[in-house]
Amino acid sequence: MEEQKRQETSEKRQEKNPVREVLSTILYLALVILAAYLIVTFVGQRTEVNGSSMENTLDNGDNLIVDKISYRLGSPKRFDVVVFPYPQNPSTYFIKRVIGLPGETVQIDSSGKIYINGQVLEENFGREVISNPGLAQEPIKLGEDQYFVLGDNRNNSMDSRDSRVGLISGKSMVGKAFLRIWPLNKFGLVRHSM
Repeated sequence: MEEQKRQETSEKRQEKNPVREVLSTILYLALVILAAYLIVTFVGQRTEVNGSSMENTLDNGDNLIVDKISYRLGSPKRFDVVVFPYPQNPSTYFIKRVIGLPGETVQIDSSGKIYINGQVLEENFGREVISNPGLAQEPIKLGEDQYFVLGDNRNNSMDSRDSRVGLISGKSMVGKAFLRIWPLNKFGLVRHSM
């Protein structure tokens, strides 16, 4: 008799309670959604390159993972590729390269050379010689938390030389372009240093 009760109890345990199954599935999905939200909000997010302003480093349609932690722990460095909202339309994000840092003076001369504090900046990210220095024709003194950014496709980029973009605050930067995930044949880390 006791054995029969044990067997019945064991069979009842093996039967799955449909309400419990549904609640378990809902809890699991809620945890997955919460984890995804926390990752996208605080750790990283996917961003798609739209346009040719960062060629030859990044191409139209490239998909990137943006590191959102680095600038919470430190400041952008020269040559970092950063993502920030376009000041005229904050729902649109721009991807550019940091050239000038807070406290520096940036100028671009008529021959397309970039000067930082009166010294020529040695770099090889620009696709071609700059033909239009824009606002940087005159020296621009960067304030605290202000950055001067350029697209690598220098003659086809709306960047800090243009009054619609201007200087970018570090606080407004979403993060640093970290990893190209698409197309797969270009999968890898985004180049930030020379």
